Amino acid sequence: MSRILIIEDDIDLQEGLCFSLQTEGHQVMAAATVEEGLGIFHKQGCDMILLDCNLPDGNGFDLCSAIKREQDVPILMLTARDTEMDEVKALELGMDDFMSKPFSLAVLKARIKKLLRKDIPKMQMVSGDIMIDKNSCKVYKGGEEINCSKIEYQMLTYFMENEGIVLSKEQILHYVWDSQGNYVDENAVPVNIRRLRTKIEDDPKNPKHLVNVYGIGYIWKKA
Repeated sequence: MSRILIIEDDIDLQEGLCFSLQTEGHQVMAAATVEEGLGIFHKQGCDMILLDCNLPDGNGFDLCSAIKREQDVPILMLTARDTEMDEVKALELGMDDFMSKPFSLAVLKARIKKLLRKDIPKMQMVSGDIMIDKNSCKVYKGGEEINCSKIEYQMLTYFMENEGIVLSKEQILHYVWDSQGNYVDENAVPVNIRRLRTKIEDDPKNPKHLVNVYGIGYIWKKA
């Protein structure tokens, strides 16, 4: 099941697309504005975006550029303007596909399947409002870059790769510090987790993502 974000201000079309794609087994999220679409993208992530060219508070071209700077998620643009210049501009900005309205629903579904089948390595990890770009080794919270040390980055990656799984101190020590069998003080784990929480949590004293499982270890939650 793929997660598809539809950003379309024509509510009738939006609802029709949502219904049709849900019947295909996809998880569908919908927005009618640039602001709302970016909010869903940052908080929930997605595997693909259907993007309207013209939106009440901006345009799809600028939104495509903003999203592609953060994550190489497949984007298919929908537009009522059937012009060669629009299509060229869309493709130059990194749009993965382009369809003019009105369009065939069957053709749209076929193009969606094609884009979702692309064997693109997942170099971005998204969980809630946290995103890791493995290409650049950068971390983002709500779309804003945050500075992490090498240890913090390794820990965060390990937790997000094991979302929903309790990890013990011993597992964390071995993965982050002790893969060569060198001794490391186990206090290194809670110390660095406290530092990481100050950067990724809204309230570090009441964490939503990186949560203690008393007597066992820690667990990463999407929140």
